[in-house]
Amino acid sequence: MAVKRIVTNIAAGDVARAQAFYGDLLGLRLAMDMGWILTFTADATMTPQLSVMTEGGSGTPVPDISIEVDDVDAVHRKAVELGLPIEYGPADEPWAVRRFYVRDPFGRLVNILTHSALGLS
Repeated sequence: MAVKRIVTNIAAGDVARAQAFYGDLLGLRLAMDMGWILTFTADATMTPQLSVMTEGGSGTPVPDISIEVDDVDAVHRKAVELGLPIEYGPADEPWAVRRFYVRDPFGRLVNILTHSALGLS
């Protein structure tokens, strides 16, 4: 048996509000819209990953979702321009990650990150 995909499901009263955050801010593509469910995808191939944590690192709370991007500072600037609530960072972490925490429209704590040039991924 092999895990082929891991899906994050977010409960929302109004799924249309997801487009501005997951589509416009993060550039995810709307792959499916059935009215009651919107599914967003990235163009890149990803490896299934699941993290179990006691904290989010550096004394932060455990995020609900972590999303790796190629330019964390550009996403941070756009999040600030959109007036989204930044809850942490941006910060350069000792484990070679630059990141910030932001709340999505449904109250989920999202860790937006990029790995540093030290070659971690």
